[in-house]
Amino acid sequence: MTHARAERSALCDLLDRLGPDAPTLCTGWTTADLAAHLAVRERRPDAMPGIALGLLAGYTASVQSSFRARHSYPALVSVVRRPGGVYALLPALDEAVNTLELFVHHEDVRRAQPSWEPRELPADLETVIWKRVSTGARLMLRKSPVGVVLHRLGGGVALGGPRGGSRVEVTGRAAELLVFCFGRQAHARVELTGDPADIDALRAASLGV
Repeated sequence: MTHARAERSALCDLLDRLGPDAPTLCTGWTTADLAAHLAVRERRPDAMPGIALGLLAGYTASVQSSFRARHSYPALVSVVRRPGGVYALLPALDEAVNTLELFVHHEDVRRAQPSWEPRELPADLETVIWKRVSTGARLMLRKSPVGVVLHRLGGGVALGGPRGGSRVEVTGRAAELLVFCFGRQAHARVELTGDPADIDALRAASLGV
C-alpha cells in the first residue's frame, strides 16, 4: 500500500469514529466540512482553483457546501476513502500529489482532539516528508516575516523566508516541520530559537502552500 493510500485509509477510519461534528485544525471546519473539501478537491476540478486563489474561493466554498448537503456524512467519508478523478486511474500521481495533503489533513483531525500525541511514522515516510519539506520550504515559508532555518532531527537543513535579516531556527522531526510549514505552527512539536519578537512573528504568520 502506498503512503497516500495508507493515510487516506487511516484518516477515513478516524472520520468514521469521530462523526461529523468533531473539530479540526482547519479554522471553522468540522470533520464533515473537511470530508467535503477532500471529496470536492478530487472530483470537481472546476472548483480546485478556488482552493489556492482567493478570488475564486467563494465558488469553491459554494460547491463544497452543495456537495456536503447532497451527501450524508457516512457517504462523504465513503467518497473520500476511494481516490477520485485522475488519482483513481494513476496511483503514482496519487502518491506524488496526495501523500502530504492527506497526511496534513489526518493530523488536522488528530491534533484537534484532546490528548493527542505525535505518531511513530515509518522511516521511509519520514524520508518522503523531509524530501518534500526541504524542496518546498521556500514556497511554504514565502510569507514568513523572518528568515527560517529548518533543522531536521536526524539530519538535514532547509532554508525559507526572506534571504536577508534575522532568522529563526526551527528544529524537529520531519513530520513536525511539515505541520509547522503548512501553517499549523501552534500544533507542531518543534523547538524555536531566535529573537523572541521574531519567534512570535513567525508563529503568527500565515504559512503554507
